[in-house]
Amino acid sequence: MRADRVFAYGAAAGLLGDLLLGDPRRGHPVAVFGRAAAAVESVLWRDHRGWGTLHTAVCAGGAVALGAVATRAVRRSPTASVALTGAATWAVVGGTSLAREARAIGRALDAGDVEAARARLPHLCGRDPQALDADGIARAVVESVAENTSDAVVGALVWGAVGGVPGLVGFRAVNTLDAMVGHKSLRHRRYGWASARLDDVVGWPGARLTAVLAAVAGGDRRGAVRAWRADAAKHPSPNAGPVEASFAGALGVRLGGTLSYGGRVEHRPVLNGEGRAVRVGDIERAVRLSQRVGWLALGVSAGASLLLDRVARRSALQAVPTLPHCRQRSRGRAS
Repeated sequence: MRADRVFAYGAAAGLLGDLLLGDPRRGHPVAVFGRAAAAVESVLWRDHRGWGTLHTAVCAGGAVALGAVATRAVRRSPTASVALTGAATWAVVGGTSLAREARAIGRALDAGDVEAARARLPHLCGRDPQALDADGIARAVVESVAENTSDAVVGALVWGAVGGVPGLVGFRAVNTLDAMVGHKSLRHRRYGWASARLDDVVGWPGARLTAVLAAVAGGDRRGAVRAWRADAAKHPSPNAGPVEASFAGALGVRLGGTLSYGGRVEHRPVLNGEGRAVRVGDIERAVRLSQRVGWLALGVSAGASLLLDRVARRSALQAVPTLPHCRQRSRGRAS
């Protein structure tokens, strides 16, 4: 079976597995990687960019190498290759867990239980829940759903299309490292620099695809494109900006503004200033948009994998040297 079909079938199976099963309660591969990365940090940590770069290389490089070894081990079996791709996709995407957490917070807000919503919010994002009222929590959830659609679904599929299983696990490893050490705390300001910058690089294509698909699948395509073009660059994150702006325009709501992380208050620019304030009901709308974007991304990624495979095959054929035509010489009989 060709590599493009392996990815298409495996990725579809992995997304379906995520839809039906969600994340495992115990022994999640991402959690196992996180513990390993934390152990590496405990050995390597110095308040220095060089040591942080080594940490990123060891952890992300190790994940990619493991994916490559596993791919090579099953390359002779199409069934095993599809199964490995499906398992890797299921392990690295998190669309179902994202929707479940967002909806749980939405139900608590619908019931008027703001304290329950605050208690649940840290499962979804790192904001200070005590500093938020009901509307602030709803806005935080919508922004987190938008950003994590790129980080937890689309970005992984993009790199899976490019690099197969090593691409899938490598993207998730980089994204996890950024969440662990990429934030600007005193401990990680220098040490986490490499992880944060690498996450910006590998997240770039997935973020733009997410923004495009949000505009296509949302209720207001022109609004999504307008907000993306006008406001994305104002966001401090080069990848969250396009995604959140496009979601804001597609949903017709305002995102951004004042927020608090770890006791640090940030005043972010407003995205889609023409929209209305976020309401609790917008959480469900954001979740449904996220799900549509995820399935569209599967189709786009599978198509990209097919195209890349064709280009690689054509290049390989063109690289084969052309042998000179050998003419058989007839032997004349001596007279």
